[in-house]
Amino acid sequence: MRMPMILIPILLLVSLVYTSWRFWLILPLSPLGKSVTVAFYLLCFALVFVHYGVGNRLPMGLAAASYEIGTSWMIFFLYALLLFLALDLGRWLHLVPGALLRDSRSGTGLVLGLLTLLLVYGNVHYRHKYREVIDIQTEKPLPRPLVAVLASDLHAGYHNREKEVNRWVDLINAEEPDLVLFAGDVVDGALRPMREGRFAEAFHRLRAPAYTTLGNHEYLAGREGAEEFLRTAGLQILRDTAVTACGIRIVGRDDRSNTRRAALSALAPEDPLQFTLLLDHQPYHLEEAEQAGIDFQFSGHTHHGQVWPGNWITDLMYEKAFGAHQRGSTRYYISSGLGIWGGKFRIGTRSEYIVLRIHN
Repeated sequence: MRMPMILIPILLLVSLVYTSWRFWLILPLSPLGKSVTVAFYLLCFALVFVHYGVGNRLPMGLAAASYEIGTSWMIFFLYALLLFLALDLGRWLHLVPGALLRDSRSGTGLVLGLLTLLLVYGNVHYRHKYREVIDIQTEKPLPRPLVAVLASDLHAGYHNREKEVNRWVDLINAEEPDLVLFAGDVVDGALRPMREGRFAEAFHRLRAPAYTTLGNHEYLAGREGAEEFLRTAGLQILRDTAVTACGIRIVGRDDRSNTRRAALSALAPEDPLQFTLLLDHQPYHLEEAEQAGIDFQFSGHTHHGQVWPGNWITDLMYEKAFGAHQRGSTRYYISSGLGIWGGKFRIGTRSEYIVLRIHN
């Protein structure tokens, strides 16, 4: 396990040096102009480390800006790396003229134009929230048909501010649900914007009982403080506990950040004739829900990689990284998330909320 952790900063440094050198070569500027531009490129990337180092001590505007610019620049860097690698490969195969990659206005326009178009598309695509409808017919008794809105990974904080959360609440309320269920990572990782902003008021606008379990980011933010905010926001926390609401049993499993969380078998349905829905933030060991007799499991966490080719990586990491799944009689949905961590871009993935309809 140590070797990959050591390799990550090395690969990051090598990639930064490579892309910086490639920008230096392609820019049709004087040495001073090249130096200033590359320094700006590195400074923008460094802002993400500035934010996580001292962001909570900066004025709110600067803290939010360092987060937005730094994390967005990480996506810019990723695609700059992939684009330069593709262009270099094309040059080696004699498909791309070498003059295009050195002191070239057309080459610079091509690279910056493609990156700009890609990121504009990714931002527009992120802001569109997909509505996924899941229809479940069950033989287990229900007092009446049930509509629940499910969402994961809101990551409210420095970047997804109150205005954005209010828009999401409007989308949820428009469904007129009986229940609202969040599968963790409601907060992004810092409690300061939650405390100083009006996020709690936004969540209080939900017109149906709302339940949430914890995600890894609630632990990163500080579990006790995160729980305090969630309660203030009117969300009922299910942490290795279960409740019966609208005739179904809702089980909320603590995040696996807690190495001592309860085994799912200990939270198994008390009544095998009662429809049971499980909220478990990270979709590991899906066989446990099947073995415990869970009817439906809702998870998030993966973001489906957020941007391509991250979705290819998450598809390799998880039994199911995104979408509907089934094991035996247990159905699952792994959400790519309503919000997002970091830069607001979706490329090859989507932001979504789920409308779950359960009926006989």
